[in-house]
Amino acid sequence: MNWTDCIILGVLALSVLIGLFRGLVAEVLSLVIWVVAFWATWAFGPIVSAQLAHAITSVPLRTFVSYGICFVLVLILGAVIRFTIRRLIWSSGLSGVDRMFGTVFGFVRGVLIVAVLVFLVGLTGFTKESWWRESTLAPQFQGLASWLGQEVPTSIPANLRNQVHPEALLEKIHPSDMLNHMPNLSTLPHVPMFGSPFAPAASRTALPAPATSVATPSTNN
Repeated sequence: MNWTDCIILGVLALSVLIGLFRGLVAEVLSLVIWVVAFWATWAFGPIVSAQLAHAITSVPLRTFVSYGICFVLVLILGAVIRFTIRRLIWSSGLSGVDRMFGTVFGFVRGVLIVAVLVFLVGLTGFTKESWWRESTLAPQFQGLASWLGQEVPTSIPANLRNQVHPEALLEKIHPSDMLNHMPNLSTLPHVPMFGSPFAPAASRTALPAPATSVATPSTNN
């Protein structure tokens, strides 16, 4: 077990503890509130921006402020509703059951978070690092991460999908395709080497023949 496994265990433990502390109802409400907040931001942000046209002249600033107002207001309203429902559950004596199901919800959420992290790491070259290959827990989430990659095939570019499933890319490659992409050697220019026996006769350079006899000095009689 290395530090990668410690991070995975930390994510799972933190998610479980949050679910235990807040309970199932609060966790589900939090998820719903965040979804509603994003929807309300995109739906009512332009309307609020039009109302602030005279107050804020800068378009980027006005857009940021209007969208931020919608997002924060929904979060505040959702927090009040969640707090009220949570107090009602506590007063009814169902807090123990709520916390128990909250723990289960937190564990499932932690597993999904780790699977998403494993999926994202699969898009990078970190999978070749020793700290990833030597991990004990990371391979346990590979199946779920692969399922996530198959469920959202159009959400990421094709080259990234091939990195997540390299074996699928190799299965698509046929040996004939590899031969078709090889360069045609017959079309390459012929560059003869100096003194090569395969060079044309006209391009060969004649070398001087070595001396076969040694000149003897002449003697005067």
